[in-house]
Amino acid sequence: MSMHNTLGRYDIASQEDRSAPRTRIMIPAQLRASGNRAFQTVVNDLSLSGFSATALNRMHPGSICWMTLPGLESLQAEVVWWENGMAGCAFANLLSPIVHDNILARYRNDGAFKP
Repeated sequence: MSMHNTLGRYDIASQEDRSAPRTRIMIPAQLRASGNRAFQTVVNDLSLSGFSATALNRMHPGSICWMTLPGLESLQAEVVWWENGMAGCAFANLLSPIVHDNILARYRNDGAFKP
């Protein structure tokens, strides 16, 4: 499979995902930009293709970072934008829908578990 086909499918999936409803959440996490120490953050928005999180220090678009949610391995992402202490990042690999749904179930605003 050529790199172009892989990117094309990812772009299509991420574009479809961007238009899907996003769940506003507050998940404590760690974020580490390449070459820097990890810092505590809060993920405010999570989708299959990426997330937005608090990042008081400037993060540069195009740079690589790793986001770690409680109980999960670090997920590699690329910074897409940074503005007013918030960073938007795209996952290197789309998040599994099962993992995504499990995370949302654990951190819903009303605190109620939803299967």
